[in-house]
Formats: sequence, C-alpha cells, structure tokens
Amino acid sequence: MLNSVLIKFGLDPAEYSIQPFGSGLINHTFKVTGKSEEFILQQINTAVFKVPGIIEKNITVLQEYLNKHYPDYSFIAPLPTIYGNFMIEHDACGLFRLFPFVKRSKTLDAVSSEKEAFEASKQFGRLTSLLKDFEVGKLEYTITDFHNLKLRFGQFKSATQSANKERLDEANGEIKEAYRFHYILQTYNQLIEGNKIPLRVIHHDTKISNILFDEEENGLCVIDLDTLMPGYYLSDVGDMMRSYLSPSTEEETDPSKIYIRKNIFNAICRGYLSAMGSVLTETELDSFIFSGEMIIYMQALRFLTDFLNQDVYYGAKYPGQNLVRSKNQFKLLNEYERSKDQLEQLIFMAKEELLNPDKYIPNGKHHLSNS
Repeated sequence: MLNSVLIKFGLDPAEYSIQPFGSGLINHTFKVTGKSEEFILQQINTAVFKVPGIIEKNITVLQEYLNKHYPDYSFIAPLPTIYGNFMIEHDACGLFRLFPFVKRSKTLDAVSSEKEAFEASKQFGRLTSLLKDFEVGKLEYTITDFHNLKLRFGQFKSATQSANKERLDEANGEIKEAYRFHYILQTYNQLIEGNKIPLRVIHHDTKISNILFDEEENGLCVIDLDTLMPGYYLSDVGDMMRSYLSPSTEEETDPSKIYIRKNIFNAICRGYLSAMGSVLTETELDSFIFSGEMIIYMQALRFLTDFLNQDVYYGAKYPGQNLVRSKNQFKLLNEYERSKDQLEQLIFMAKEELLNPDKYIPNGKHHLSNS
C-alpha cells in the first residue's frame, strides 16, 4: 500500500523497508530505510488539518525566507515528489509527505534533565527569533483558534449547559475550579484584545518530542512544522511549562506525582531567553509566567469540556479519563500558582543573566532546588 506512495517520491520500494516511527498523536509517521538513505514518511491527519495545502504554503514561504537570510539553519522541510509538489494523495490512505531523516539525531518523549529543557526551549526560541522580521501576514492559520482561550472558555460554558446531570455532578469540583481561575481569561483578554503583545511566527506545539537532539543531547533544530503559523509567544512558552515542568504527564492518576520542578522552569527561562530575550517586548517579558497559567488552564478546560460532551474530541480509553486529565491539569495549575513567588525570582535572575550569558552553562551536572 505504502509502496505506491514511495514510487511517487522517486523511490524504488524494493530497496527500502518501512516501519512505524515515533509517538505522535496527530499524524501517522513511518521511517523509510534503504542501504544508504533514510527518510521519514508522514501521513497528514486531514481531520485536524482540514486544508493541508495551507501547511505546504506556509512551510514553502518560510523555507524561502530562511534559505535567503539564514542558510545555515536546519529547516526540515518536505521533499518534492516526482511531480514537483510536496504532497501525494493515496486513494485509500490520504495525504503523505516525505522528509529527510537527520542522521545521528534522536527525539525524546519526556524531559528528564535541565539540559534537555534548556536545549529545547533555546531551539524553539531560536526559530521564532530568526523569523522576527518575517512578515507574519504572509502565513495562514493551519488550525484556526488553536490557542484561543476565550473560545475554549465559551465552549466549556456551553458544555455545562448541555451536559447530563450525572457528568455535571461528577465534575462539580472541576467546574468550580474552572470558574475560580477565570481571572486567567481576564488577563488573556487584556493582552490579546488590547493588542498589547505582537503576533509572531510561533510553533504552537513545543513538546520535547518536536526537537531533534544530537547524541550528546544538544539541540539541533525544531521539527513537526505543521502548526507553524501566526500566534503569540505565550503559546510556545506556555506549552513548555505545561509539558516540561511536571515529571508526570496529563495521564497521571496519582496527584502526589504532579508538581513543579523549579530547576526545569529555570532551564526553560534561560534557554528561551538566551534566544529571544532581546526580541521580546517589555510586556511580553512581564507575561512570561502568565504563559504557563494560560496554557495549563486552557488544557484543563479542554479536557473538562470533552468529559462533559461525552468524550467526543479526545476520546477515552476508560470511563472518566478526560475528567482525570482535567483534574491533573488543575492540580498542575494550583502547584504553579503556589510556586509563583519563587518562579518570579527565577525569571528575575534569568533576565539579569541575559547581560552575562556565560553565567549559565547547562551541563547536566548542576542541580537547583525543587523546594
């Protein structure tokens, strides 16, 4: 089945093997291995990316810009087909793209060290920094309202009005939490509707698995560029806060295992600011901690909304899974809020050290207190 796809990329299927690859949830990914060449074959999820041609357009114009202004940057763009385009439609399986496989590189599924967090945040910051002068209006939205907190809160409110009594009763505590943290939405509205921070080219999906590392765990570049589109830097930093700070993921059922690793927060600050510190406006810098509040809160709302809506979006492998996920995110948000004074101190030190970047060299050997 996939052999016919390879042919359209100019590859002889007899010379290559195809195996599932990676842990991505949106697109299905395969590694294509030959005697001297390796590739990544990816199927685009058109249920999520409803107009996949926009992805191709965005990546093409960004690649042209980076090739012109920063030719040494590793921008992992799709390879052309034998017809000159970058996507192939298979009647039975949908759309596919082919990427070069970067040799001696690897991805990680979770953050286990300060160095990993530093390198990842630095790479995400670096890409946005290189694109700081790119005309954002040339890009289209591959997913509309992806990180629109106002919309997500509205969807939550609608779900509370249409949910059955059993689920409303079961989620009563989380519904109260959603309203208790409503001030986060108010701050969001002030920043966005007040145009207090600029639109930038933002990745929007800054989990650690979207960074390529070398064998010594130095960051190489950003991958999975489908959500590279206009947005606010809050999205990238906030998503790192949400997915890096706790040693446990949103699937954790033991609340005691959900806490803030302040040494990882420290590394995120220094990594991102080492690339973006001179680019961010004063208001953006002042909103650094808010980015974590915004994204954690939004994800808590999304899981809760899906539970109230009978698990129609994320699905559930067991009864109440989305409620567990929402409880998990509200626990993370409460831990984040309790840590804010200490996090503010770390941000202050990170800003100060921008004047002397040699003061912080992540080597994986030093440790900062999590208390």
